[in-house]
Amino acid sequence: MNVDEVLEAIEQILPDKQFGDVERLIFRQSWLGRSYNEMAEGSGYGSNYIKEIGSQLWQDLSEVLGKRVTKKNLQLVLGQYQYHRIRLELESQKEFPFDSVIKGDFPDLVAGSEIEFPGSPMSINSPLYINRPPLEQLVYNEITQPGCFIRIKAPRKMGKSSLLNRIIAGAKQQGYEAVKVDFQEADESVFASIDTTLRWLCANVSRQLNLTARLDDYWDEDMGSKVSCKIYFQAYVLEQIEKPFVLAFNEINRVFEHPSIARDLLPMLRFWHEQAKQEETWQKLRLVMVHSTEIYIQLHLNQSPFNIGLAICLPPFSPQQVQDLAVGYGLDWATGSEGAQRLAPLQAMVGGHPYLVSLALYHLRRGWISLPELLQAAPTPSGIYSQHLRENLTIFQSEPQLALVLQQVLSANQSVPINAIAAYKLESLGLIQLDGNQASPSCELYRLYFQQQLGLENRVNSLVRSETWR
Repeated sequence: MNVDEVLEAIEQILPDKQFGDVERLIFRQSWLGRSYNEMAEGSGYGSNYIKEIGSQLWQDLSEVLGKRVTKKNLQLVLGQYQYHRIRLELESQKEFPFDSVIKGDFPDLVAGSEIEFPGSPMSINSPLYINRPPLEQLVYNEITQPGCFIRIKAPRKMGKSSLLNRIIAGAKQQGYEAVKVDFQEADESVFASIDTTLRWLCANVSRQLNLTARLDDYWDEDMGSKVSCKIYFQAYVLEQIEKPFVLAFNEINRVFEHPSIARDLLPMLRFWHEQAKQEETWQKLRLVMVHSTEIYIQLHLNQSPFNIGLAICLPPFSPQQVQDLAVGYGLDWATGSEGAQRLAPLQAMVGGHPYLVSLALYHLRRGWISLPELLQAAPTPSGIYSQHLRENLTIFQSEPQLALVLQQVLSANQSVPINAIAAYKLESLGLIQLDGNQASPSCELYRLYFQQQLGLENRVNSLVRSETWR
């Protein structure tokens, strides 16, 4: 369905409300992902007036659909409504109660009919998970090895968490104990010192294993935090567990932002891995470490955990994997050699980035937009990636030096060298790909969008400065 068809359907379910020009404008522009300020700029209406009318519109839709409608979830809620309306038409002979669909809650998305909105880790049984052979099998085999250490690296939204969840689920199916420690959950105060970090780690693991946290019984100030933490795991946690124990650290790159913590924590994890070569107790422990980028903090080679164990770097989807995913989304036109040709422009635009590909296929599956329309609008503020792109653009507004580095990468005809900290930040955002210290744009979408937006900001800033000096 295109936006005009959706608007026509909405007017039919709001018979008592006549849509005026403003309502139509707001609905169309919201469907395309534009902000109220962007609507006001080209319409002649004030932004406050636009917001007021828009707020009333979402309230009216919420009342008739029985589900909260907002500017941000508009496409998702109406897509669910459209699916159930079609379903009712197909099952009309069964006298399926239409009112119960409109006034009741919509069911959760289910495989085969409704699909997960991209952006979050996939459910374990999702048919839309795409394997990247031989990586998954390597990981599943490695996790069975006593004292193993697995490192999974990829930028944001590349599928790290989905893979990690499958590792944990597979370990539990094997009868292992498994715990995920996500550093995104840690308060900033946790990183006040290595002592607070390690005590948080021990308490977190104990809670997930349903063990009473007995930190004070094993913590010894004279021996220091790292030795105390080691004793806590060896003499308490691992002694309580008879099975193999998978300890997974998600988004450990958050620790990189606290160099003094990283210089203590990371060598400690390597030491635990090496203990498995000497002590049977430590062989129960299987460590998994997930991070978004390379560490830029200098560690001695014999202390770094980044040169040991099995290293997995999640690559973008290949053209075949993109096609497999498109078929999984139920896009019949994506099959065969002709389907591969139709999908080639999408691959060229987003470079096989799993989230960007999935978001495009989700919209295509819904029938909200055609592939040529999607690709034409993709690198603009009105495209389906507008929110994702704006989130990254906001970062550059607070870090102008980082924006300058990205502009240097975008404007070059070949990869260029950049400093380690900028490389760390830009790679973790997924905006660049690195070959050593040489950087290049990770896909055409980012190149086109940020060239335009960062160039526009520079022109605006230059005009402001020239006006200031007059």
